[in-house]
Amino acid sequence: MEFRELECFVVLSEELHFARTAERLYLSPGRVSQLMRSLETRVGGRLFHRTSRRVRLTPLGERFLADLRPSYDGLANAVSRAKAAAREVTGVIRLGFLATPTDVVTGSVRAFERLYPGCEVELVEIPLSDPFGKLRAGQVDIAFTLLPVDEPDLATGEGLNQVSYQLGVSSRHPLAARASIGAEELAGVPLIGLDGPAPRTWRERAAPSTTPSGRPIPLAGTVTTSQEGLTQVALNRGGMLFCTPTAVYHGRPDVSFVPVTGLPPSILGLAWAKAAETAAIRAFNEAAVGHALGVAVLVA
Repeated sequence: MEFRELECFVVLSEELHFARTAERLYLSPGRVSQLMRSLETRVGGRLFHRTSRRVRLTPLGERFLADLRPSYDGLANAVSRAKAAAREVTGVIRLGFLATPTDVVTGSVRAFERLYPGCEVELVEIPLSDPFGKLRAGQVDIAFTLLPVDEPDLATGEGLNQVSYQLGVSSRHPLAARASIGAEELAGVPLIGLDGPAPRTWRERAAPSTTPSGRPIPLAGTVTTSQEGLTQVALNRGGMLFCTPTAVYHGRPDVSFVPVTGLPPSILGLAWAKAAETAAIRAFNEAAVGHALGVAVLVA
C-alpha cells in the first residue's frame, strides 16, 4: 500500500469532508476521491459511505482505522523526527579548498563554527587539476571553487570575492622586475597549465590559450597542483597565473609575482552536489556569504 493512500484515509476519517481533507493535504478533492477508490480496491471493500451531504466510515472502515492508527502514528512520528534531524546542523561537514587556505576559506570556517558549534568542519585539499572529483565521489560535502561553474549536477553559491590575477615567474625572468603587465603581453610568456580531469573551461581559466584580442599564448606544460606549478616557475620553465591572495600567500624569494591587467577577475565561491544537499551545506554557504559581506571585499 502507498503511504499517501493511508494518510488520505486517516485525514478523511478525521474530517469526514472531501474538500477539507484536500485542503489539509494540498490536493484536489478529485485526487482525494481517486486515492480512496484505490485504497478500497486494495482492501476489497468500502471504507466510507458517501452521500451528497455526508461522509462517514463504514464498519469495515472503523475496524481498519482502529487497526491502522497505531502503526500510522508511529510512521508519521518517525518521518517527523527524520525531517527535524535533517534540519539540524550537527556532526561533521567536509569542506574542500583549492591549495590555499586564504581568509575567504578560514574566515568562512570560523563564521560557520561560531554559528553552529555542534558541527565540526573537516578541511580537505582539492587538487587544481580535479576540482569536482571529490565532490562527485562524496569525499567532500561542499568545496570552494572558481565561478562560474558549468556543471549540471552541481549547485553553486554566490561569489565571495573578486580579485585580480598575478603572473608568477622565476625571479630570473625578464618580467620579474616589472610593476605590472598587460594581458596581451601573455602572448610572449609560455604558461603552465593544468593536467588531469579538470573541465576545459577550468583549464582555460588557469592558463588561457589566447589573449583577450585572440593572440595565441604558448603552453609550457601541465601540472596537477599549485606547488608543482610553483616549482616549475622557480626553475624558469614557464609562467603561471595565480589570483592575488594566492600569490601573496605563496611569496618566496625565487618566484616573482607580477600583477596582470586586462583579464577577467577571479571569483571564488562554493559548489556542492545537488543530489546531496543538506541543511549543513546550506548553512555553511550562508555563513560564508555572511562573512564575505561582513568584511571589505578584497580587490587587488
